[in-house]
Amino acid sequence: MESIFHEKQEGSLCAQHCLNNLLQGEYFSPVELSSIAHQLDEEERMRMAEGGVTSEDYRTFLQQPSGNMDDSGFFSIQVISNALKVWGLELILFNSPEYQRLRIDPINERSFICNYKEHWFTVRKLGKQWFNLNSLLTGPELISDTYLALFLAQLQQEGYSIFVVKGDLPDCEADQLLQMIRVQQMHRPKLIGEELAQLKEQRVHKTDLERVLEANDGSGMLDEDEEDLQRALALSRQEIDMEDEEADLRRAIQLSMQGSSRNISQDIPQTSGTNLTSEELRKRREAYFEKMRLQKYIQQQKQQQQKQQQQQGDLSGQSSHPCERPTTSSGALGNDLGDAMGEEDMLQAAVTMSLETVRNDLKTEGKK
Repeated sequence: MESIFHEKQEGSLCAQHCLNNLLQGEYFSPVELSSIAHQLDEEERMRMAEGGVTSEDYRTFLQQPSGNMDDSGFFSIQVISNALKVWGLELILFNSPEYQRLRIDPINERSFICNYKEHWFTVRKLGKQWFNLNSLLTGPELISDTYLALFLAQLQQEGYSIFVVKGDLPDCEADQLLQMIRVQQMHRPKLIGEELAQLKEQRVHKTDLERVLEANDGSGMLDEDEEDLQRALALSRQEIDMEDEEADLRRAIQLSMQGSSRNISQDIPQTSGTNLTSEELRKRREAYFEKMRLQKYIQQQKQQQQKQQQQQGDLSGQSSHPCERPTTSSGALGNDLGDAMGEEDMLQAAVTMSLETVRNDLKTEGKK
């Protein structure tokens, strides 16, 4: 649609935009339209003077402002009609009885000029497609053939006056190009007011962002120390989230033993990362002690196997290796210790060892 001439709204010059969009070029300026308006005003004055320059009607006419233009840039239908006569074009009211009797399908026309109060805009066929060339839009709006009649009917319902442009329009590049190709429009153009509102909102957001950046070191970059702090906080959160179940279990045992081991609890700093209910604490303690019992049972079984193998080796190896000494393994030592200690003593020793490990770990972390 880049080849389509589309003059956007400036001030109240919609009549100028309407004519130029219809003719597809910068054919009229405010000065030229003002000249036509002044000429019409003079013709009206001369007709009023025919009744007598001393008449009351004539004096009242002279005191009234021009009906063909005003200071804002508005021009009347008479100005537009006279401007089009230069090009051999004529305006016919679309909903007039005379035109309606012709029963002409709107799709067979070439262009329309629409007016509501003080706004004018053009609907024109370029090539084989219709376009709404309203100067209040950010660009031409494609209108399908099936939608054209409904579009015009909707305008009439809203109070628009619609005029059919009769005559041969001047040749234009867009009309020639669109005779060979058809265009598609993915997004409807917005009203200029909506686009300006969006641009204003974007400028506000940009200004707020610039203020935030200036509040730092003035170079638009965040302070390096602040970035390092943010990275450190993120890593610390990851480390807390990645703590394994064994660490939670150690804390649970620590909390459960605080009532009977105050000296230990005073040495170990409290951590805020564990929030366990009494039921969860009880279950974890049972799981821990069950694990300890299972480990003790497996250790005893292994130790018994090692003693049997050692005894058999001693009996069979005394004759062939009289100088070889029997070795003492950590398992055998642990078995002797296990035989000397009862089950409850073993569990208490395991708890003490676990608490000692927790205390050392936490002291090490405190030093870091």
